[in-house]
Amino acid sequence: MSKQASLRKYGKQSKRAKSDRLFVELPQTPVRAQPKAAKDGNGPGLKALDDLTNKISKINIQDENFNPPEPVRRSPRRKQQHTPAPAPSSSSPPPPRRIKSAGLLTPKMPSPSKSKMQETTEDAELDGKLQVLTWPDICPAGDKIVKIAEASYAEVYRVTNERGTSIIKVIRMESPIKAQTKTQQKLGLVDEEPHSESDLIGELKISEWLADIPGFVVYKERYLVRGKACKELLETHQAFHKKIKRQDPERLQFYPSPSRYLDDTKFLVVELGDAGTALEDFPLVSSEQLWDIFFHVAIALARAEAHIEFEHRDLHEGNLCIRKTSDHVPVEDRDRSSYFGFSGLEVTILDYGLSRAHADSQVPGSQPMAYDLERDLSIFTSEHAPQCEVYRRMRSFLLRGDRVCLPPQSHTTPYEVGIDGPIMWAQHEPYTNVLWLAYIYEWMTTHFKGTKKELNAFKRLTKELWLHLDPNAGDSILSFESANGVVWFALEAGWIEEEQLMGVREDPERSILSVLANDNGLDRESGGEGDTVTPTQMSPESRQRDAA
Repeated sequence: MSKQASLRKYGKQSKRAKSDRLFVELPQTPVRAQPKAAKDGNGPGLKALDDLTNKISKINIQDENFNPPEPVRRSPRRKQQHTPAPAPSSSSPPPPRRIKSAGLLTPKMPSPSKSKMQETTEDAELDGKLQVLTWPDICPAGDKIVKIAEASYAEVYRVTNERGTSIIKVIRMESPIKAQTKTQQKLGLVDEEPHSESDLIGELKISEWLADIPGFVVYKERYLVRGKACKELLETHQAFHKKIKRQDPERLQFYPSPSRYLDDTKFLVVELGDAGTALEDFPLVSSEQLWDIFFHVAIALARAEAHIEFEHRDLHEGNLCIRKTSDHVPVEDRDRSSYFGFSGLEVTILDYGLSRAHADSQVPGSQPMAYDLERDLSIFTSEHAPQCEVYRRMRSFLLRGDRVCLPPQSHTTPYEVGIDGPIMWAQHEPYTNVLWLAYIYEWMTTHFKGTKKELNAFKRLTKELWLHLDPNAGDSILSFESANGVVWFALEAGWIEEEQLMGVREDPERSILSVLANDNGLDRESGGEGDTVTPTQMSPESRQRDAA
């Protein structure tokens, strides 16, 4: 079969011009060629392809939150980024079969010399920059605080008062804490290790970079909290763990009781907008919910890929929040034939503790922010939850470059040599977003509580989508390379309307904490034609635009 005849056409047949459908028709696969197989990128065939793709104008998505892919090339990605792995000896197994793919261009990144989170040149010392509060400041008399979750390395609380609702993410920093009592030791409690400032600066920067992109949690404020806990904090901590023990008697308590906080115990607290209910606690009862949740996530990831080369790397059911913002639209009242946007739900992505992003990828010498997962390989060897397999799939892809998922015992050597050299989590691999989209798809269809008829209809309509998402698909099945590719598939299939990809973040939300809301530096200042939020409440990108 000729090469042209083997190209897969995703979605329904379109009447658009050939150039408008080019990105959808080209095969997308995570399987990469070895670095030594790189071809010259200046050939006449490649130039013709560039000329063709540069003419695409039919699907015009020019808002600041979502950009079409860069021109597609057939040469392997980052062919000179890393030193190729040494050739295998005769006794070694042959390298896995690799299929040349049409991938999005990604900029080259220098290899970092240190095995820790990449830092910017700016000072990472938080103590001298952030306001220091106490626990009574966080939850004064009359306010309500409820512990709602435990994230990668943080406890999550919901704070409510007359000014509104916020989510606070509490991360213990390196500081003293009271030793466990004999009772706590007998219960086998495991203390989450405190975190250094360098561990935290990456997530904070990524939170700021995502602040203007719809679909990600609203970033409000951050501050340090020092001292002993208030009664309300201790009560909600105890209530949370009693509830968890009823649901899962074998689950361990990883975070120390607030009763052990000392005067010098220190926390970084990040205040976020209330995004609603975690997906794991949200009842999925209609196919409209399945369509909207999946594609809200895919669109948000595609926007973030385009703007800051974002990879979430931990997008399980606990890191997606759902909130109902409008009424469900019945089929008879719909004015379009697409499937997306009728459930009335808003979906928010949160927790960037393991994420990777690069806001200045076009600036020579700039470095991405990325948590180095090689520092603790237990995340890859653990089997305590279904998402652990996705962690292993991510690392297996860095090692092999294909869909094969290596077993836990294959992830015991840090910085192991893969197809691009020693594993580096700073490099950009948007296929990790595809792996998490596949996980979310499978989780939702497995936990669907609606009728079997609705679920089967959804699966039937998305059968081809799942074919290319499925991480267990055969070698002959092509895969999406990024969330961007998933969105273009849906657009071509007619599931999403072009105008639904537009949109910007609305005005930033403000802190609801009384100690901050009453601060003159955080109040609204009247001037000109109306009230404006002071620059401290905006993301760095918003501040730069306003200053300009």
